[in-house]
Amino acid sequence: MRLLVNENFPGVAIAALRLRGHDVIWIREDSPGIDDRAVLSRATVEERILITFDKDFGELVFRLGLNAPSGVILFRIPPDSPSFVAQTAVTVLESRTDWAGHFSVVDENRVRMTPLIPTD
Repeated sequence: MRLLVNENFPGVAIAALRLRGHDVIWIREDSPGIDDRAVLSRATVEERILITFDKDFGELVFRLGLNAPSGVILFRIPPDSPSFVAQTAVTVLESRTDWAGHFSVVDENRVRMTPLIPTD
């Protein structure tokens, strides 16, 4: 899976995803400090699923209508345990293949997916 992971994700989760064979670019390593619009744009251009803890991406996609055809996955789980985040990220990401075209919210009990409509 091709992923662009926002800088707010823990390094242990990045390592776990890479160990599972996912193609992961981590903003913290690659482009620290870039703004959310640039992150979303990069995910779109590089056809990567965007993974984040940042709720601002919902605002960008739904309120401002920015395009995110590869999908956005917003994790709403407690980030205090990096190993829990890593385990959850691997389990959830590998549980399905239909992330593209959706804004998905992962919490401790479920995954909610909302289709994204391109605004070209």
